[in-house]
Amino acid sequence: MNMTFPHMGTAHIPFRTLIQGLGHNAIVAPHCTQKTLAIGTRHAPESACLPLKINIGNYIEAFEVGADTILMAGGVGPCRFGFYGNVQQEILGDLGVDLQMIILEPPKQGWKELINQLAYLTQNVAKARVLHTLRLTWAKFVACDRLEKVSLDTRAYEKVQGDTSRVLKHALNSVDQADSIRQVTEAVGDGLAMFRDLPQDRQRSVLIVGVVGEIYTILEPFVNFCLEERLGEMGVVIRRQIWFSDWILHHVVLSTLRLKRDAHLFRLARPYLTHFVGGHGLESVAHTVAMAREGVDGVVHVLPFTCMPEIVAQSVLPQVSRDYSMPILTLVVDEHSAEAGVHTRLEAFVDLLKSRKRVRGGSGSPALLPKPNDLGIVK
Repeated sequence: MNMTFPHMGTAHIPFRTLIQGLGHNAIVAPHCTQKTLAIGTRHAPESACLPLKINIGNYIEAFEVGADTILMAGGVGPCRFGFYGNVQQEILGDLGVDLQMIILEPPKQGWKELINQLAYLTQNVAKARVLHTLRLTWAKFVACDRLEKVSLDTRAYEKVQGDTSRVLKHALNSVDQADSIRQVTEAVGDGLAMFRDLPQDRQRSVLIVGVVGEIYTILEPFVNFCLEERLGEMGVVIRRQIWFSDWILHHVVLSTLRLKRDAHLFRLARPYLTHFVGGHGLESVAHTVAMAREGVDGVVHVLPFTCMPEIVAQSVLPQVSRDYSMPILTLVVDEHSAEAGVHTRLEAFVDLLKSRKRVRGGSGSPALLPKPNDLGIVK
């Protein structure tokens, strides 16, 4: 099969390894561009959220270069992501785009269907090769996330703007080319060494800003207009709470233990949100509370227009902002969003945080404020 998949940040690196290791031809769609968005917007329902539209563009562009099969994840709960596969299949069928769709439903939907899909994908592959491929794919997911985490800290201190992005690109390319876990480990080690060797000013005063929201709009730089890179170049250290490897670990591999993990998130969010609302809505609230207690300077909340779980979180976060005296910037993105407008808002937000930091003089950290229960908020 000539298999493609949605573009989302660095996920194409491990996904390429997974597909090729299972004996299929990986067709990586071109990186997301305005053309991708235009294709998806033209053919998707107007009220559909932005990720669905861009996915449609990904699939059509991949079909044009030879793809015949789509591999994508499924979903459960209130978020519309669980319907993506069926809706997209209908749209592509109406357009005469002949693409078979394989949807890997999460274990919570039922193990039988997931096992059947995996068996279909691996039917002509030896078990030893399947195991090796899964281990190598997982190693690349972890490697990509680790390199990105370091870049989110290093970029704020770099002396030559662009150095961090250059090193990250080189290191990710090395991970992409690695054929073994040993080579992945070496690529990460070399990348970390290059980050350490960059000319840096660690005495520079920086801001610490958290990023929360819907997973696709956080991980795909085209959608958020390279938000993290832009903030880093303005002297901001990013604290991101959503990573692809974490999503796989908690929502797929350890799905049966997810209630134990959710208990911690529920405790953090409970003064403001008492139940699961789908997607990453509850996580957005919980992680914002956690970062406020840690004393971050501010939080950026990113979501696609009409995203129900994040709209719920958006309605709650102003109260979190008031309780912890911590500014929160909400960025809602769709096909009408413009880079200049988003970057102008980011610059204004950073200026606000810098002014607050100067006035506080390093004191009055949000981490020292009373917790919600001490502010009279009823559980």
